[in-house]
Amino acid sequence: MPKRKKGFRIEKDSLGDVYVPNSALYGAQTQRAIENFPISGIKMDFPFTNSFIEALGIIKDAAARANKSLGLLSSKKAIAISRSAKEVWQSKHNDQFPVDVFQTGSGTSSNMNANEVIANLASKNSKLHIDPNDDVNMSQSSNDVIPTAIKVSAHMDLTKKLLPALDKLIETTDKKANSLKGLVKTGRTHLMDAMPLDFHQEISAWSSQLKNSKKTFLFLEKRMLEMPLGGTAVGTGINSKKGFDKKIINEIKKITKLPFKPTKNKFAALAAHDEIVNFSGTLNTTAVCLMKIANDIRFLGSGPRAGYGEIILPANEPGSSIMPGKINPTQSEAVTMVCVKVIGNHNGIT
Repeated sequence: MPKRKKGFRIEKDSLGDVYVPNSALYGAQTQRAIENFPISGIKMDFPFTNSFIEALGIIKDAAARANKSLGLLSSKKAIAISRSAKEVWQSKHNDQFPVDVFQTGSGTSSNMNANEVIANLASKNSKLHIDPNDDVNMSQSSNDVIPTAIKVSAHMDLTKKLLPALDKLIETTDKKANSLKGLVKTGRTHLMDAMPLDFHQEISAWSSQLKNSKKTFLFLEKRMLEMPLGGTAVGTGINSKKGFDKKIINEIKKITKLPFKPTKNKFAALAAHDEIVNFSGTLNTTAVCLMKIANDIRFLGSGPRAGYGEIILPANEPGSSIMPGKINPTQSEAVTMVCVKVIGNHNGIT
């Protein structure tokens, strides 16, 4: 027996004993992942990944309900798992997802993290023994859970955050363009004077770019509704009962109120992630569009005496630690930095 360690409990997995903090809801496999992947310091509970943890909770909740309806899981266990999974998708335990974002390629560490947290919660609340693998992960594999979680979280972020923000930006851009109709200015190519144009026409180009991005997002939104659940390890559905895919996706639809559906070819959905790459590609295109707009605004606002000085940017903070009264295009520059990050993310996803 290993020695007791203050502040830790001993958990077991197929590789042996592991010390896990007493306060942790997760277990041995999550702890191993914490120790194996101390890479970036960016954890799965990072604010921008909360939707991914939410998606994992939704999947585990739906799986418990589906397994109960198929007679694979007792009613008591299913209810306990479902309730605990609901706490996860309600973001009550995000601090219990400490695995680094750079981890095993299948996302098994994060899948097992969710399984262990939910099993531990469910066991405590129901006084039953609920196993992370046999009960919480029943009829599933990391290979179909993680791609599904990516799609569910991406879809939720798209519809709840990105599209409303894009709509607001388009509306604001159109409003500004309309207010400048009839105002003639110099058009430029290569930053050099070219032909005159209406200021409305110049800004309408920005709006058109944003609207084109929105159209592509709306097309891809439907592709992100196709779920590979039920394919388990390699697409054959091994260790899941016939009809599980339809049942679990129906349960996900009930929770999210979104029209998810089984993918037509689970082998393709597990072997490749083309929809996710397409989706990321449109994020990349939108980032390039926003960078162009932000840089245009910065150029047009340069000066005010020795630059273009065609527009006046609002002064929202002092621009210099040494030159009083200097104002810089900080908002535009912050946008370009975010754009570069999104472009970099797309290369990583590719």
